[in-house]
Amino acid sequence: MDCVSGSSAAVADKPVNKMKMCRAEYRSISRFIEPLRPSRQCMETLKTQFPHLPPSTLLSIFSQEYQKRMKRSIMRHHAPDVVKGYYQRYRSEAKTRPTAPLLLELANEVDLSPALLARVILECFLQEREASVPSRQVLNNMLREPYLIPDLLLAKHIEQCTVNDCCYGPLVDCIKHAIGLEHEDILRDELRERNLSFLDENQLRAKGYDKTPDIILEVPIAVDGHIVHWIESKASFGDDHSHHAYLNEQFWSYCNRFGPGLVIYWYGFIAELDCQHERGILLKDGFPSDIVTLCQGPARS
Repeated sequence: MDCVSGSSAAVADKPVNKMKMCRAEYRSISRFIEPLRPSRQCMETLKTQFPHLPPSTLLSIFSQEYQKRMKRSIMRHHAPDVVKGYYQRYRSEAKTRPTAPLLLELANEVDLSPALLARVILECFLQEREASVPSRQVLNNMLREPYLIPDLLLAKHIEQCTVNDCCYGPLVDCIKHAIGLEHEDILRDELRERNLSFLDENQLRAKGYDKTPDIILEVPIAVDGHIVHWIESKASFGDDHSHHAYLNEQFWSYCNRFGPGLVIYWYGFIAELDCQHERGILLKDGFPSDIVTLCQGPARS
């Protein structure tokens, strides 16, 4: 299972919009995304610029590209002198402009995720207050529930960051988890409608499997002439970086243990990545409309 990062709007965007695109189009979108920040306004900009793409696809692409950007620069933002400068600036401006969205403004200026900046500032505040480094659990609890922060103004600014960041933070993590579960349910419903016998991830773990796909079919099916023993649900867009990581971390091991399988990228994928049929991996952007079972012949939706 995997899921798209994003706002609550993504949950309501059902996976009825199928989307495969060529690598050239993806690169064009990623170049347009490069200067954008993770805000609600940026998603409106993307929907206006690419009206033919589902909002969930755009959000997934933006989130993945933005996270790559953050990984490239995160060490610079965590340098001790840089962190100290961010915190001192916040404390100074909080005295003169307490009602302004100070952390959102600073995050935009230095090109850092608002939620990641909020975490840095909160850690500095707690360390200053308690004279010790706060635990990860304490930080996470306060980011999830800002009212726990013993400074009402800082709590307000922290909450602004987590609410307005569409790529990072506890709100995004919660939505990602919900979207992943939603698509697993959709996959199971599709299988039940076709009377296909299967074991899901929870059942497989109960049987002692430690690393499994989302679904193993008890009776294989054929899709586009290719045998499928397992199905993996990815509620995200399949780009080069994520797909190659999944190949190495998951898909090849699934093939070695269970035979050939199917990966569903519910929000689309780069078409050129669907090139491993002979090695046992088939990509789709939704549940296949035509499948063949060994016992029943063609099964149509």
